[in-house]
Amino acid sequence: MADVDILVIGGGINGCGIARDAAGRGYSVLLAEMDDLASGTSSASTKLIHGGLRYLEHYEFRLVREALTEREILWAMAPHIIWPLRFVLPHHAGLRPAWLLRLGLFLYDHLGGRSRLPATRALDLRVDDAGRPLKAGYRKGFEYSDCWVQDARLVALNAADAAARGATILTRTRVTAAIRAGDHWDVTLADKETGARRTITARLVVNAAGPWIDEVLRSVTDTPKTRHVRLVQGSHIVVPKLYDHHRAYIFQTADGRIVFAIPYEDDFTLIGTTDRDYSGDPADVRITEEEIDYLIAAASEYFATPVTAANVVWSYSGIRPLYNDGASKAQEATRDYVLKLAGEAGEPRMLNVFGGKITTYRRLAESALALIAEAIGARGAPWTKGATLPGGDIPAGGLDAYQGGAIAAHPGIDPDLVKRLVRTYGTRTEAILAGAAVTADLGHDFGAGLTEAEVRHLVREEWAKSAEDILWRRTKLGLRLPKEAVPAIDAFVASLR
Repeated sequence: MADVDILVIGGGINGCGIARDAAGRGYSVLLAEMDDLASGTSSASTKLIHGGLRYLEHYEFRLVREALTEREILWAMAPHIIWPLRFVLPHHAGLRPAWLLRLGLFLYDHLGGRSRLPATRALDLRVDDAGRPLKAGYRKGFEYSDCWVQDARLVALNAADAAARGATILTRTRVTAAIRAGDHWDVTLADKETGARRTITARLVVNAAGPWIDEVLRSVTDTPKTRHVRLVQGSHIVVPKLYDHHRAYIFQTADGRIVFAIPYEDDFTLIGTTDRDYSGDPADVRITEEEIDYLIAAASEYFATPVTAANVVWSYSGIRPLYNDGASKAQEATRDYVLKLAGEAGEPRMLNVFGGKITTYRRLAESALALIAEAIGARGAPWTKGATLPGGDIPAGGLDAYQGGAIAAHPGIDPDLVKRLVRTYGTRTEAILAGAAVTADLGHDFGAGLTEAEVRHLVREEWAKSAEDILWRRTKLGLRLPKEAVPAIDAFVASLR
């Protein structure tokens, strides 16, 4: 008898989503991630839960429909880390015509199951607040709905829910070998911190290694060198906020792409993304000067006050592992996911997960579980639609009402801190604030309101093992804390382990 039914390789959104769904159906699951959860592609997104307006131009109607349907499902699952966002699309006379934009937005409004999100409307940018930050030449625009997400937190919460349902989550653990042995896999796991190795057995392996999926296929199986995924680099810059309202912008560029400018962490604007083919180790990806210049130029084409390199306070870059469909340009490669079950009848199977978007991760997991049921037998029924993620069980009054109640219930705690905690942890905020009458009761403040109590929670409940895990994935407080705070956080984390 195998140690586990399913071994999942990869702790990004797809791996954690599959682990959660499988554990909730009664399968025994072990997930191994070679670094931190969401340390690759899943923390380097544009932070959107969206249908993908521009994918309509590439006739990806199935993908767009599925993604549009998922927006409100995910929002209901995690309203503390996912919330609605209105997008302003200024009409650029030299690019896509207005009639084409209207048609695309009509389809966007009606392809999916939109019920709570408001519909598209036309804007007169000469009088609307959204026109004030823009150059005077932009007169006409459109406004539509999508959602915003704290991407790395979405991954961590899926892992936490998987663990609550019985899954074992191992970070900093590399799968160094997976060998078919009769009706199961013999899998060798190596702890990257201690060097310790152990072997487990699994009935099925899920390869959800993202940009490293081909490497896993080559290194842990006898699969020949084949390029199943196209590595596409996407980079973003963060600048001090460029405007005061709470809407985002979607800008058309002369090369046919689009660039977003999005309100970010209250005091900043996020600008991205790029699309360029990448070769090399995905772990080494870094934004290039060319990409910075591209994003600056794209934003400055629209904003009245130009963006400059001196404005950039942070940047990040990630690799999208798109299914290699032979498209000539990186921006034309499909964003849809492809699932392939490898192995012959009578031998243990491997499910390979190619591509995918954060928005469709839950549906990807359901599709993966259908193939897993085919391979090792069905257990349970689809259940994740309507099931909240940890902290997402916000009462019927909504997040704002819950936040107001939390502030009122903790009059001795800094209200700005309570607000940030609610927007990060939802109802789990109460576990962090338990027993605290005043802010000082939460322990040492490392800066920007990051206290010992919050760090303890992240180490205990979300597998945080370093200051980087905490400052740049579980939160974005790295934008606010001085670098001098990092050693103290690392020392405190080490004392808790």
